Amino acid sequence: LFCSYYTTRLFIGSPPQEFALIVDTGSTVTYVPCSSCEQCGKHQDPRFQPELSNTYQALKCNPSCNCDDDGKQCTYERRYAEQSSSSGVLAEDVISFGNESKLAPQRAVFGCENVETGDLYSQRADGIIGLGRGRLSIVDQLVDKSVISDSFSLCYGGMDVGGGAMVLGGISPPSDMVFTHSDPYRSPYYNIELKGLRVAGKPLKINPKVFDGRHGTVLDSGTTYAYLPEEAFVALKDSIMKEISVLRQIHGPDPNYNDICFAGAGREISELSKIFPTVDMVFSNGQSLTLSPENYLFRHTKVSGAYCFGIFQNGKDPTTLLGGIVVRNTLVTYDRENDKIGFWKTNCSELWKRLQVPGAPAPAPNSLHMNNTSNGSQNVPPVQPPNGLPTKHIPGEVRIAIITFDMLIVVNDTSTKPNLTEVADVIAHELEVDNLQVQMLNATLRGKEYQVKWALYPAASAEYISNSTAMSILLRLKEHRLQFPKRYGSYQLVEWKVEPQRKLSWWQQHLVAVAIGILVTVVIGLSSLGVWLVWRRRQQTLGTYEPVGGIVPEQELQPL
Repeated sequence: LFCSYYTTRLFIGSPPQEFALIVDTGSTVTYVPCSSCEQCGKHQDPRFQPELSNTYQALKCNPSCNCDDDGKQCTYERRYAEQSSSSGVLAEDVISFGNESKLAPQRAVFGCENVETGDLYSQRADGIIGLGRGRLSIVDQLVDKSVISDSFSLCYGGMDVGGGAMVLGGISPPSDMVFTHSDPYRSPYYNIELKGLRVAGKPLKINPKVFDGRHGTVLDSGTTYAYLPEEAFVALKDSIMKEISVLRQIHGPDPNYNDICFAGAGREISELSKIFPTVDMVFSNGQSLTLSPENYLFRHTKVSGAYCFGIFQNGKDPTTLLGGIVVRNTLVTYDRENDKIGFWKTNCSELWKRLQVPGAPAPAPNSLHMNNTSNGSQNVPPVQPPNGLPTKHIPGEVRIAIITFDMLIVVNDTSTKPNLTEVADVIAHELEVDNLQVQMLNATLRGKEYQVKWALYPAASAEYISNSTAMSILLRLKEHRLQFPKRYGSYQLVEWKVEPQRKLSWWQQHLVAVAIGILVTVVIGLSSLGVWLVWRRRQQTLGTYEPVGGIVPEQELQPL
Protein backbone atom coordinates (compact mmCIF):
# COMPACT_ATOMS: atom_id res chain seq x y z
CA LEU A 1 0.00 0.00 0.00
CA PHE A 2 1.49 3.31 -1.06
CA CYS A 3 0.95 6.25 1.28
CA SER A 4 1.40 9.92 0.51
CA TYR A 5 2.19 12.87 2.69
CA TYR A 6 2.68 16.54 1.96
CA THR A 7 5.73 18.49 3.13
CA THR A 8 6.73 22.13 3.34
CA ARG A 9 10.15 23.71 3.75
CA LEU A 10 11.07 25.24 7.11
CA PHE A 11 14.34 27.01 7.91
CA ILE A 12 15.63 27.01 11.50
CA GLY A 13 18.53 28.91 13.04
CA SER A 14 21.03 31.62 12.11
CA PRO A 15 22.40 30.91 9.58
CA PRO A 16 19.29 28.92 8.53
CA GLN A 17 19.30 25.12 8.31
CA GLU A 18 16.71 23.67 5.91
CA PHE A 19 14.19 20.88 6.63
CA ALA A 20 11.29 19.15 4.86
CA LEU A 21 8.43 18.73 7.35
CA ILE A 22 5.12 16.87 7.04
CA VAL A 23 2.19 19.28 7.25
CA ASP A 24 0.09 17.92 10.13
CA THR A 25 -3.06 19.51 11.56
CA GLY A 26 -3.29 16.62 14.04
CA SER A 27 -0.02 17.54 15.81
CA THR A 28 0.72 20.47 18.08
CA VAL A 29 4.54 20.30 18.12
CA THR A 30 7.04 21.02 15.35
CA TYR A 31 10.19 18.90 15.57
CA VAL A 32 13.35 17.97 13.64
CA PRO A 33 16.16 15.49 14.37
CA CYS A 34 18.90 16.90 16.61
CA SER A 35 22.59 16.34 15.86
CA SER A 36 22.86 14.61 19.25
CA CYS A 37 19.98 12.20 18.49
CA GLU A 38 20.66 8.72 19.83
CA GLN A 39 17.97 6.98 17.74
CA CYS A 40 17.01 8.84 14.57
CA GLY A 41 16.60 7.52 11.05
CA LYS A 42 18.24 8.71 7.86
CA HIS A 43 16.18 11.50 6.34
CA GLN A 44 16.49 13.72 3.29
CA ASP A 45 18.33 16.58 5.03
CA PRO A 46 21.17 16.74 7.59
CA ARG A 47 20.18 16.88 11.26
CA PHE A 48 19.78 20.20 13.06
CA GLN A 49 23.01 21.36 14.67
CA PRO A 50 22.27 23.75 17.58
CA GLU A 51 25.96 24.62 17.94
CA LEU A 52 25.97 26.19 14.47
CA SER A 53 23.08 28.57 15.21
CA ASN A 54 23.85 31.93 16.79
CA THR A 55 20.22 32.37 17.91
CA TYR A 56 19.58 28.90 19.41
CA GLN A 57 18.40 28.87 23.01
CA ALA A 58 17.42 25.82 25.05
CA LEU A 59 14.09 26.11 26.86
CA LYS A 60 14.91 26.00 30.57
CA CYS A 61 12.89 23.85 32.93
CA ASN A 62 9.85 25.66 34.36
CA PRO A 63 6.51 24.71 36.00
CA SER A 64 4.66 24.85 32.67
CA CYS A 65 6.65 22.05 30.98
CA ASN A 66 7.94 18.54 31.54
CA CYS A 67 11.62 18.51 32.45
CA ASP A 68 14.53 16.19 31.75
CA ASP A 69 16.07 13.96 34.44
CA ASP A 70 18.53 16.70 35.41
CA GLY A 71 15.72 19.25 35.84
CA LYS A 72 17.45 21.67 33.47
CA GLN A 73 15.60 21.60 30.13
CA CYS A 74 12.00 21.27 28.94
CA THR A 75 11.15 18.09 27.07
CA TYR A 76 8.34 16.79 24.84
CA GLU A 77 7.03 13.37 23.80
CA ARG A 78 4.44 12.47 21.18
CA ARG A 79 3.04 8.99 20.48
CA TYR A 80 0.98 8.18 17.41
CA ALA A 81 -1.71 5.63 16.69
CA GLU A 82 0.45 3.66 14.21
CA GLN A 83 2.86 2.95 17.10
CA SER A 84 5.49 5.54 16.13
CA SER A 85 6.80 8.16 18.55
CA SER A 86 9.03 11.20 18.86
CA SER A 87 10.72 12.61 21.96
CA GLY A 88 13.39 15.18 22.68
CA VAL A 89 14.05 18.60 24.17
CA LEU A 90 12.31 21.92 23.53
CA ALA A 91 14.27 24.90 22.28
CA GLU A 92 13.71 28.32 20.75
CA ASP A 93 15.26 29.68 17.57
CA VAL A 94 14.52 31.78 14.51
CA ILE A 95 12.29 30.11 11.92
CA SER A 96 11.34 31.15 8.39
CA PHE A 97 9.63 29.68 5.32
CA GLY A 98 12.11 30.74 2.67
CA ASN A 99 11.95 33.25 -0.15
CA GLU A 100 8.49 32.10 -1.29
CA SER A 101 6.90 33.51 1.85
CA LYS A 102 6.38 37.13 2.86
CA LEU A 103 6.46 36.10 6.52
CA ALA A 104 9.51 37.62 8.21
CA PRO A 105 11.70 35.33 10.32
CA GLN A 106 10.27 34.81 13.82
CA ARG A 107 11.45 33.21 17.05
CA ALA A 108 9.49 30.07 17.87
CA VAL A 109 9.64 27.03 20.13
CA PHE A 110 10.29 23.67 18.46
CA GLY A 111 11.38 20.16 19.37
CA CYS A 112 14.90 18.85 18.87
CA GLU A 113 14.52 15.07 18.60
CA ASN A 114 16.60 12.58 20.56
CA VAL A 115 14.56 9.45 19.81
CA GLU A 116 12.39 8.37 16.84
CA THR A 117 10.49 5.11 16.47
CA GLY A 118 8.24 3.47 13.86
CA ASP A 119 7.32 5.37 10.71
CA LEU A 120 8.93 8.56 11.98
CA TYR A 121 12.26 6.70 11.98
CA SER A 122 11.90 5.27 8.47
CA GLN A 123 10.19 8.14 6.60
CA ARG A 124 12.05 10.32 4.12
CA ALA A 125 10.72 13.61 5.57
CA ASP A 126 12.83 15.16 8.33
CA GLY A 127 10.01 15.76 10.82
CA ILE A 128 6.62 17.33 11.38
CA ILE A 129 5.27 20.87 11.42
CA GLY A 130 2.40 20.96 13.93
CA LEU A 131 -0.59 23.10 12.95
CA GLY A 132 -3.03 21.80 15.58
CA ARG A 133 -4.55 23.69 18.50
CA GLY A 134 -2.08 24.17 21.36
CA ARG A 135 0.44 26.65 22.74
CA LEU A 136 3.37 24.87 21.02
CA SER A 137 1.65 24.88 17.61
CA ILE A 138 3.35 27.05 14.99
CA VAL A 139 -0.01 28.69 14.25
CA ASP A 140 -0.69 29.54 17.90
CA GLN A 141 2.82 30.97 18.34
CA LEU A 142 2.53 33.20 15.27
CA VAL A 143 -0.97 34.34 16.29
CA ASP A 144 0.26 35.18 19.81
CA LYS A 145 2.96 37.37 18.25
CA SER A 146 0.25 39.12 16.15
CA VAL A 147 2.20 38.19 13.03
CA ILE A 148 -0.79 36.49 11.38
CA SER A 149 -4.53 36.44 11.94
CA ASP A 150 -6.01 33.33 13.59
CA SER A 151 -6.51 31.33 10.40
CA PHE A 152 -4.63 29.22 7.86
CA SER A 153 -5.39 27.31 4.66
CA LEU A 154 -4.12 24.15 2.97
CA CYS A 155 -4.59 23.00 -0.62
CA TYR A 156 -3.41 19.51 -1.66
CA GLY A 157 -2.82 18.59 -5.30
CA GLY A 158 -4.74 15.80 -7.03
CA MET A 159 -3.95 12.14 -7.72
CA ASP A 160 -0.56 11.69 -9.49
CA VAL A 161 -0.07 15.48 -9.48
CA GLY A 162 0.91 16.41 -5.94
CA GLY A 163 2.03 19.89 -5.02
CA GLY A 164 -0.21 22.50 -3.47
CA ALA A 165 0.05 25.42 -1.10
CA MET A 166 -0.14 26.49 2.52
CA VAL A 167 -1.25 29.94 3.70
CA LEU A 168 -0.55 31.05 7.24
CA GLY A 169 -3.03 33.83 8.02
CA GLY A 170 -6.41 34.85 6.67
CA ILE A 171 -7.61 34.90 3.06
CA SER A 172 -10.69 36.28 1.37
CA PRO A 173 -12.87 33.18 1.01
CA PRO A 174 -14.43 32.50 -2.41
CA SER A 175 -18.16 33.25 -2.54
CA ASP A 176 -19.05 29.58 -3.10
CA MET A 177 -16.84 28.17 -0.35
CA VAL A 178 -18.79 25.68 1.82
CA PHE A 179 -18.42 26.15 5.59
CA THR A 180 -19.18 23.99 8.60
CA HIS A 181 -18.88 24.72 12.32
CA SER A 182 -15.78 23.53 14.18
CA ASP A 183 -16.02 23.26 17.99
CA PRO A 184 -12.65 24.25 19.55
CA TYR A 185 -13.73 23.06 23.00
CA ARG A 186 -14.51 19.48 22.02
CA SER A 187 -10.89 18.49 21.44
CA PRO A 188 -7.54 19.96 20.31
CA TYR A 189 -8.30 18.64 16.81
CA TYR A 190 -10.13 20.31 13.95
CA ASN A 191 -13.56 18.71 13.91
CA ILE A 192 -16.49 19.31 11.57
CA GLU A 193 -20.23 18.66 11.90
CA LEU A 194 -20.76 15.82 9.43
CA LYS A 195 -24.34 14.51 9.48
CA GLY A 196 -24.75 12.32 6.40
CA LEU A 197 -23.44 10.86 3.13
CA ARG A 198 -24.91 10.62 -0.36
CA VAL A 199 -23.70 8.28 -3.11
CA ALA A 200 -24.67 9.26 -6.67
CA GLY A 201 -27.14 11.71 -5.12
CA LYS A 202 -28.90 9.06 -3.00
CA PRO A 203 -28.74 9.49 0.81
CA LEU A 204 -27.36 6.57 2.81
CA LYS A 205 -29.54 5.23 5.61
CA ILE A 206 -27.18 6.15 8.45
CA ASN A 207 -27.98 7.59 11.85
CA PRO A 208 -26.37 11.09 11.95
CA LYS A 209 -25.08 10.34 15.44
CA VAL A 210 -22.66 7.82 13.89
CA PHE A 211 -20.39 10.72 12.89
CA ASP A 212 -20.49 12.22 16.38
CA GLY A 213 -18.95 9.31 18.31
CA ARG A 214 -15.98 9.80 20.61
CA HIS A 215 -13.95 12.67 19.03
CA GLY A 216 -16.57 13.32 16.33
CA THR A 217 -15.43 13.90 12.73
CA VAL A 218 -11.79 15.03 12.69
CA LEU A 219 -9.77 16.55 9.83
CA ASP A 220 -6.13 15.41 9.93
CA SER A 221 -3.81 16.48 7.14
CA GLY A 222 -1.06 14.19 8.46
CA THR A 223 -3.16 11.05 7.86
CA THR A 224 -3.20 9.71 4.30
CA TYR A 225 -6.60 8.00 4.08
CA ALA A 226 -10.06 8.25 5.66
CA TYR A 227 -11.43 6.04 8.44
CA LEU A 228 -15.14 5.69 9.21
CA PRO A 229 -17.10 3.98 12.00
CA GLU A 230 -18.29 0.50 11.03
CA GLU A 231 -21.92 1.43 10.25
CA ALA A 232 -20.96 4.29 7.95
CA PHE A 233 -18.14 2.38 6.24
CA VAL A 234 -20.27 -0.68 5.41
CA ALA A 235 -23.12 1.48 4.06
CA LEU A 236 -20.73 3.58 1.93
CA LYS A 237 -18.82 0.56 0.58
CA ASP A 238 -21.97 -1.37 -0.33
CA SER A 239 -23.53 1.64 -2.03
CA ILE A 240 -20.44 2.40 -4.15
CA MET A 241 -20.05 -1.26 -5.14
CA LYS A 242 -23.65 -1.32 -6.40
CA GLU A 243 -22.82 1.60 -8.71
CA ILE A 244 -19.71 -0.08 -10.19
CA SER A 245 -20.98 -3.63 -10.68
CA VAL A 246 -19.49 -3.64 -14.21
CA LEU A 247 -15.94 -3.59 -12.80
CA ARG A 248 -14.03 -6.69 -11.74
CA GLN A 249 -12.95 -6.88 -8.11
CA ILE A 250 -9.30 -7.89 -7.62
CA HIS A 251 -6.79 -8.34 -4.80
CA GLY A 252 -4.90 -5.35 -3.49
CA PRO A 253 -1.22 -4.58 -4.20
CA ASP A 254 -0.11 -5.79 -0.76
CA PRO A 255 -1.18 -9.34 0.24
CA ASN A 256 -0.85 -8.37 3.91
CA TYR A 257 -3.90 -6.10 3.61
CA ASN A 258 -7.43 -6.86 2.53
CA ASP A 259 -7.81 -3.85 0.22
CA ILE A 260 -10.94 -3.50 -1.90
CA CYS A 261 -9.77 -2.94 -5.48
CA PHE A 262 -11.29 -2.93 -8.97
CA ALA A 263 -9.82 -3.43 -12.45
CA GLY A 264 -10.98 -2.12 -15.81
CA ALA A 265 -11.44 1.58 -15.03
CA GLY A 266 -8.64 2.83 -17.31
CA ARG A 267 -5.57 4.94 -16.56
CA GLU A 268 -7.07 8.38 -17.23
CA ILE A 269 -8.08 10.04 -13.96
CA SER A 270 -10.38 12.43 -15.82
CA GLU A 271 -12.45 9.40 -16.93
CA LEU A 272 -12.99 8.02 -13.42
CA SER A 273 -16.09 10.15 -12.81
CA LYS A 274 -17.82 8.30 -15.69
CA ILE A 275 -17.39 5.00 -13.86
CA PHE A 276 -17.24 5.72 -10.13
CA PRO A 277 -20.04 7.71 -8.41
CA THR A 278 -19.64 10.99 -6.57
CA VAL A 279 -19.95 11.04 -2.78
CA ASP A 280 -21.46 14.02 -0.95
CA MET A 281 -20.57 14.88 2.64
CA VAL A 282 -23.60 16.62 4.17
CA PHE A 283 -23.02 19.01 7.06
CA SER A 284 -25.34 20.00 9.90
CA ASN A 285 -26.13 23.36 8.28
CA GLY A 286 -27.48 21.61 5.16
CA GLN A 287 -24.48 22.48 2.97
CA SER A 288 -22.50 19.69 1.34
CA LEU A 289 -19.08 18.97 -0.17
CA THR A 290 -18.90 16.74 -3.26
CA LEU A 291 -16.08 14.20 -3.38
CA SER A 292 -14.94 13.06 -6.81
CA PRO A 293 -13.47 9.55 -7.26
CA GLU A 294 -9.91 10.82 -6.63
CA ASN A 295 -11.09 11.83 -3.13
CA TYR A 296 -11.74 8.23 -2.10
CA LEU A 297 -9.57 6.10 -4.43
CA PHE A 298 -5.85 5.40 -4.75
CA ARG A 299 -4.14 3.87 -7.77
CA HIS A 300 -3.27 0.14 -7.70
CA THR A 301 0.53 -0.06 -7.95
CA LYS A 302 0.70 -3.47 -9.67
CA VAL A 303 -2.29 -3.55 -12.05
CA SER A 304 -2.68 -0.87 -14.73
CA GLY A 305 -6.06 0.85 -14.76
CA ALA A 306 -7.03 -0.53 -11.33
CA TYR A 307 -7.98 1.45 -8.23
CA CYS A 308 -8.59 0.72 -4.53
CA PHE A 309 -10.78 2.25 -1.85
CA GLY A 310 -8.92 4.85 0.20
CA ILE A 311 -11.59 4.78 2.90
CA PHE A 312 -11.36 2.15 5.62
CA GLN A 313 -13.23 1.00 8.69
CA ASN A 314 -11.83 2.60 11.83
CA GLY A 315 -11.75 -0.67 13.78
CA LYS A 316 -14.21 -0.42 16.65
CA ASP A 317 -13.39 3.24 17.21
CA PRO A 318 -16.50 5.43 16.67
CA THR A 319 -14.33 8.40 15.60
CA THR A 320 -14.50 9.55 11.97
CA LEU A 321 -11.02 10.49 10.74
CA LEU A 322 -10.65 12.28 7.39
CA GLY A 323 -7.12 12.35 5.98
CA GLY A 324 -5.53 14.11 3.03
CA ILE A 325 -7.15 11.93 0.34
CA VAL A 326 -10.58 13.47 1.07
CA VAL A 327 -9.37 17.03 0.41
CA ARG A 328 -7.34 16.50 -2.77
CA ASN A 329 -7.82 19.50 -5.05
CA THR A 330 -9.75 21.25 -2.29
CA LEU A 331 -8.81 24.50 -0.61
CA VAL A 332 -9.46 23.99 3.11
CA THR A 333 -9.58 27.12 5.27
CA TYR A 334 -9.21 26.62 9.02
CA ASP A 335 -10.90 29.80 10.24
CA ARG A 336 -10.07 29.42 13.92
CA GLU A 337 -11.11 32.97 14.76
CA ASN A 338 -14.72 32.25 13.74
CA ASP A 339 -14.77 28.55 14.71
CA LYS A 340 -15.49 27.25 11.22
CA ILE A 341 -13.80 25.32 8.42
CA GLY A 342 -14.37 26.04 4.74
CA PHE A 343 -14.04 23.84 1.61
CA TRP A 344 -13.64 25.00 -1.98
CA LYS A 345 -13.08 22.61 -4.89
CA THR A 346 -10.27 23.84 -7.12
CA ASN A 347 -7.11 22.81 -8.96
CA CYS A 348 -4.57 23.22 -6.17
CA SER A 349 -1.64 23.11 -8.58
CA GLU A 350 -2.94 26.30 -10.20
CA LEU A 351 -4.56 27.77 -7.09
CA TRP A 352 -2.91 31.18 -7.09
CA LYS A 353 -4.07 31.97 -10.61
CA ARG A 354 -7.66 31.82 -9.29
CA LEU A 355 -7.40 33.03 -5.70
CA GLN A 356 -6.74 36.58 -4.51
CA VAL A 357 -4.50 36.57 -1.41
CA PRO A 358 -4.48 39.87 0.51
CA GLY A 359 -1.12 41.27 1.55
CA ALA A 360 -1.85 41.70 5.24
CA PRO A 361 -2.19 40.10 7.62
CA ALA A 362 -1.81 36.94 5.51
CA PRO A 363 1.66 36.07 4.21
CA ALA A 364 2.21 34.70 0.72
CA PRO A 365 1.58 30.99 0.24
CA ASN A 366 4.18 28.36 0.91
CA SER A 367 4.45 25.54 -1.63
CA LEU A 368 3.75 21.95 -0.60
CA HIS A 369 5.41 18.83 -1.94
CA MET A 370 3.94 15.34 -2.08
CA ASN A 371 6.01 12.34 -1.09
CA ASN A 372 5.01 8.72 -1.67
CA THR A 373 6.29 5.99 0.60
CA SER A 374 5.66 2.27 0.56
CA ASN A 375 4.35 1.84 4.05
CA GLY A 376 1.68 -0.63 4.95
CA SER A 377 1.27 0.46 8.52
CA GLN A 378 -0.73 3.48 7.44
CA ASN A 379 -3.53 1.15 6.43
CA VAL A 380 -4.09 0.06 10.03
CA PRO A 381 -7.16 1.95 11.31
CA PRO A 382 -5.96 4.15 14.16
CA VAL A 383 -7.27 3.56 17.62
CA GLN A 384 -7.23 7.32 18.20
CA PRO A 385 -6.38 10.46 16.23
CA PRO A 386 -2.61 10.74 15.71
CA ASN A 387 -1.75 13.06 18.55
CA GLY A 388 -3.94 11.46 21.21
CA LEU A 389 -6.10 13.32 23.74
CA PRO A 390 -5.39 13.73 27.42
CA THR A 391 -5.76 10.39 29.16
CA LYS A 392 -9.03 11.62 30.65
CA HIS A 393 -11.86 13.21 28.69
CA ILE A 394 -15.50 14.01 29.26
CA PRO A 395 -17.66 11.28 27.70
CA GLY A 396 -20.93 12.00 25.93
CA GLU A 397 -23.48 14.43 27.26
CA VAL A 398 -22.89 14.37 31.00
CA ARG A 399 -24.36 16.75 33.55
CA ILE A 400 -21.36 17.84 35.57
CA ALA A 401 -21.86 18.58 39.26
CA ILE A 402 -18.32 19.71 40.15
CA ILE A 403 -14.87 20.14 38.61
CA THR A 404 -11.87 19.76 40.92
CA PHE A 405 -8.31 20.57 39.89
CA ASP A 406 -4.93 20.61 41.63
CA MET A 407 -2.79 23.60 40.81
CA LEU A 408 0.91 24.11 41.58
CA ILE A 409 1.57 27.82 42.14
CA VAL A 410 5.21 28.96 42.11
CA VAL A 411 5.60 32.18 44.12
CA ASN A 412 8.28 34.67 43.04
CA ASP A 413 8.53 36.46 46.37
CA THR A 414 8.78 33.95 49.25
CA SER A 415 8.48 36.74 51.84
CA THR A 416 4.91 37.43 50.78
CA LYS A 417 2.29 34.79 51.42
CA PRO A 418 -0.21 34.74 48.55
CA ASN A 419 -3.78 35.67 49.30
CA LEU A 420 -5.55 32.54 48.09
CA THR A 421 -8.93 34.27 48.27
CA GLU A 422 -7.60 36.80 45.78
CA VAL A 423 -6.20 33.96 43.66
CA ALA A 424 -9.67 32.38 43.62
CA ASP A 425 -11.11 35.66 42.33
CA VAL A 426 -8.41 35.78 39.62
CA ILE A 427 -9.22 32.20 38.55
CA ALA A 428 -12.95 33.01 38.43
CA HIS A 429 -12.28 36.10 36.32
CA GLU A 430 -9.98 34.25 33.90
CA LEU A 431 -12.43 31.34 33.54
CA GLU A 432 -15.33 33.79 33.12
CA VAL A 433 -17.38 32.36 35.97
CA ASP A 434 -18.90 33.85 39.13
CA ASN A 435 -16.56 34.31 42.11
CA LEU A 436 -18.80 32.15 44.30
CA GLN A 437 -18.33 29.20 41.92
CA VAL A 438 -14.60 28.84 42.71
CA GLN A 439 -13.83 27.44 46.16
CA MET A 440 -10.50 26.40 47.69
CA LEU A 441 -10.60 22.91 49.25
CA ASN A 442 -7.08 22.71 50.70
CA ALA A 443 -3.57 24.12 50.26
CA THR A 444 -0.07 22.80 51.01
CA LEU A 445 3.13 24.86 51.11
CA ARG A 446 6.38 23.31 49.82
CA GLY A 447 9.15 25.90 49.68
CA LYS A 448 8.22 28.32 46.91
CA GLU A 449 5.40 26.10 45.70
CA TYR A 450 1.80 26.07 46.83
CA GLN A 451 -0.22 23.01 45.84
CA VAL A 452 -3.84 24.07 45.97
CA LYS A 453 -6.94 21.98 45.30
CA TRP A 454 -9.80 24.01 43.85
CA ALA A 455 -13.42 23.15 43.23
CA LEU A 456 -15.64 24.76 40.63
CA TYR A 457 -19.38 24.47 41.20
CA PRO A 458 -22.33 25.26 38.90
CA ALA A 459 -23.64 28.81 38.83
CA ALA A 460 -26.38 29.68 41.30
CA SER A 461 -28.92 29.82 38.49
CA ALA A 462 -27.93 26.40 37.09
CA GLU A 463 -28.23 22.85 38.36
CA TYR A 464 -25.11 21.57 36.59
CA ILE A 465 -22.12 22.51 34.39
CA SER A 466 -22.57 21.75 30.69
CA ASN A 467 -20.05 19.71 28.65
CA SER A 468 -19.05 22.66 26.47
CA THR A 469 -18.45 24.91 29.49
CA ALA A 470 -16.41 22.20 31.22
CA MET A 471 -14.24 21.59 28.14
CA SER A 472 -13.68 25.34 27.75
CA ILE A 473 -12.57 25.60 31.39
CA LEU A 474 -10.28 22.57 31.22
CA LEU A 475 -8.66 23.68 27.96
CA ARG A 476 -7.91 27.11 29.43
CA LEU A 477 -6.33 25.45 32.46
CA LYS A 478 -4.41 22.87 30.45
CA GLU A 479 -3.14 25.40 27.89
CA HIS A 480 -2.05 27.78 30.71
CA ARG A 481 -4.22 30.63 29.44
CA LEU A 482 -4.84 32.04 32.92
CA GLN A 483 -2.97 35.30 33.52
CA PHE A 484 -1.79 35.49 37.15
CA PRO A 485 -0.46 38.69 38.74
CA LYS A 486 3.36 38.81 38.50
CA ARG A 487 3.80 38.54 42.26
CA TYR A 488 2.26 35.05 42.12
CA GLY A 489 4.65 33.82 39.43
CA SER A 490 3.40 30.89 37.36
CA TYR A 491 1.16 27.87 37.78
CA GLN A 492 0.97 24.30 36.55
CA LEU A 493 -2.12 22.12 36.28
CA VAL A 494 -1.28 18.90 38.15
CA GLU A 495 -4.52 16.97 37.94
CA TRP A 496 -8.19 17.51 37.25
CA LYS A 497 -11.35 15.53 37.88
CA VAL A 498 -14.91 15.85 36.68
CA GLU A 499 -17.68 14.55 38.90
CA PRO A 500 -20.94 13.96 37.03
CA GLN A 501 -24.26 14.87 38.56
CA ARG A 502 -25.49 11.86 40.48
CA LYS A 503 -28.45 10.19 38.87
CA LEU A 504 -31.18 10.06 41.52
CA SER A 505 -33.36 7.02 42.00
CA TRP A 506 -37.15 7.30 41.66
CA TRP A 507 -37.48 7.55 45.46
CA GLN A 508 -34.82 10.32 45.64
CA GLN A 509 -36.43 12.29 42.83
CA HIS A 510 -39.92 12.09 44.38
CA LEU A 511 -38.96 12.13 48.07
CA VAL A 512 -40.64 15.45 48.83
CA ALA A 513 -43.86 14.49 47.06
CA VAL A 514 -43.93 11.12 48.83
CA ALA A 515 -43.28 12.78 52.23
CA ILE A 516 -46.07 15.31 51.66
CA GLY A 517 -48.41 12.53 50.58
CA ILE A 518 -47.64 10.50 53.70
CA LEU A 519 -48.05 13.57 55.92
CA VAL A 520 -51.43 14.45 54.38
CA THR A 521 -52.60 10.84 54.76
CA VAL A 522 -51.56 10.78 58.45
CA VAL A 523 -53.27 14.11 59.15
CA ILE A 524 -56.50 13.01 57.45
CA GLY A 525 -56.37 9.65 59.26
CA LEU A 526 -55.81 11.22 62.67
CA SER A 527 -58.54 13.79 62.02
CA SER A 528 -61.02 11.06 61.09
CA LEU A 529 -60.07 9.02 64.16
CA GLY A 530 -60.49 12.07 66.41
CA VAL A 531 -63.94 12.83 65.03
CA TRP A 532 -65.03 9.20 65.51
CA LEU A 533 -63.77 9.11 69.13
CA VAL A 534 -65.57 12.36 70.01
CA TRP A 535 -68.83 11.05 68.50
CA ARG A 536 -68.56 7.77 70.33
CA ARG A 537 -67.88 9.46 73.68
CA ARG A 538 -70.93 11.68 73.30
CA GLN A 539 -73.04 8.64 72.56
CA GLN A 540 -71.80 6.91 75.69
CA THR A 541 -72.40 10.01 77.83
CA LEU A 542 -75.96 10.68 76.64
CA GLY A 543 -77.04 7.01 76.47
CA THR A 544 -80.60 6.21 75.23
CA TYR A 545 -83.59 8.40 76.27
CA GLU A 546 -85.89 6.85 78.86
CA PRO A 547 -89.13 8.44 80.31
CA VAL A 548 -89.06 9.57 83.93
CA GLY A 549 -90.22 6.82 86.22
CA GLY A 550 -89.77 4.26 83.59
CA ILE A 551 -88.85 0.66 84.47
CA VAL A 552 -85.19 -0.08 83.98
CA PRO A 553 -83.35 -3.33 84.44
CA GLU A 554 -81.98 -3.88 87.95
CA GLN A 555 -78.24 -3.59 88.11
CA GLU A 556 -76.24 -5.41 90.77
CA LEU A 557 -73.56 -3.40 92.55
CA GLN A 558 -70.09 -4.77 92.32
CA PRO A 559 -68.63 -5.71 95.73
CA LEU A 560 -66.07 -3.27 97.09
